[in-house]
Amino acid sequence: MKRAGTVKITVTAFCVAINIVGAYLALILRLPIYLDSVGTILNAAVLGPVYGMITACLSSVFSGITSDVYALYFMPDGMITGLIAGLLFRTKWFQKWRLPFGVLFLAVPGTIISSCIAAYLFGGVTSSGSSMLVQVLHHIGLNMVVSVFVVQMLTDYVDRLVSVVIARTVQSHLGSRFTTLLKGKKPNGAL
Repeated sequence: MKRAGTVKITVTAFCVAINIVGAYLALILRLPIYLDSVGTILNAAVLGPVYGMITACLSSVFSGITSDVYALYFMPDGMITGLIAGLLFRTKWFQKWRLPFGVLFLAVPGTIISSCIAAYLFGGVTSSGSSMLVQVLHHIGLNMVVSVFVVQMLTDYVDRLVSVVIARTVQSHLGSRFTTLLKGKKPNGAL
């Protein structure tokens, strides 16, 4: 059982690192997607919703302190993403033809939260490359909240789709020995 706990902590730390690196790359490259939830969704897929939420929290704190203060404010978005991803991975919503709908179910709650944060706290201007699109929509006459929501929905959907596909790919390549170890049992042979 002690070994399973160590593996879970290690997997979570690895997923936090994935989030931090992804977010940093998106920030310096000014990408219109965020790449800050790949680790959150991966950990939610492998260990469950609680671990997805923990990964989002730790990633937001670390990124917020080191590279992007906005990350702290968007922690609730990451947490809801981790929770919902963990729940959806327990179903068949991320399989075959259901995948686009599953990603939509994953993206919408976080989009609502992040849109409100971006619009009300920051006037639609954050460190994301998508802020430019928000300003364009706002200047052509859309309400700020609507402008943020439209851009967030598009960018969040693509971001979550990329993250889910990566998480599914990694999860499908995890061996039975690894999953046995996560359950606290001793695997046969070397890991």
